[in-house]
Amino acid sequence: MAEQVRALLQPAADFFAGLNFPEPVVHWGHPLMMGIVLVFMGSFAALTGWRGRLATDPQVAQTAWGEHRKLVPWLYLFLALGYSGGLLSLIMQGQEIFQSPHFVTGTVVLAGLTVNALLSLGMKGQALTRTLHAYVGSATLAVAVVHIALGVKLGLSF
Repeated sequence: MAEQVRALLQPAADFFAGLNFPEPVVHWGHPLMMGIVLVFMGSFAALTGWRGRLATDPQVAQTAWGEHRKLVPWLYLFLALGYSGGLLSLIMQGQEIFQSPHFVTGTVVLAGLTVNALLSLGMKGQALTRTLHAYVGSATLAVAVVHIALGVKLGLSF
């Protein structure tokens, strides 16, 4: 399957390689951009979600949840684009795809966010679904922290 995905993404990788980005940008661009997204957007999304969950004032809860609902779709979009960007970066650098623990954790993060998006569709008035959403989201963010560490390790390995 890796070879089919590589063949599918190779034209895009060739296009970006043809732009002659400096090697440090090709090597560290994905980690830097995705690190920013995960650290800042991911932590803010988690904080606003938990602030809404733990608030005793209904107005504070609604405000926090409103911020959470506005931000999370963008977080999901950026991470989904970053996922494909990471694959493109590996292809451009002649590295194996689907081989590293970093790839596995990235897949788990995207899957966790997908599960959470689906859970969010049925949360109104459902305490169990809301609780699952909160803990799946927090667990996904914890995997994202491991993902970042594995990404730095991967980047330093070649």
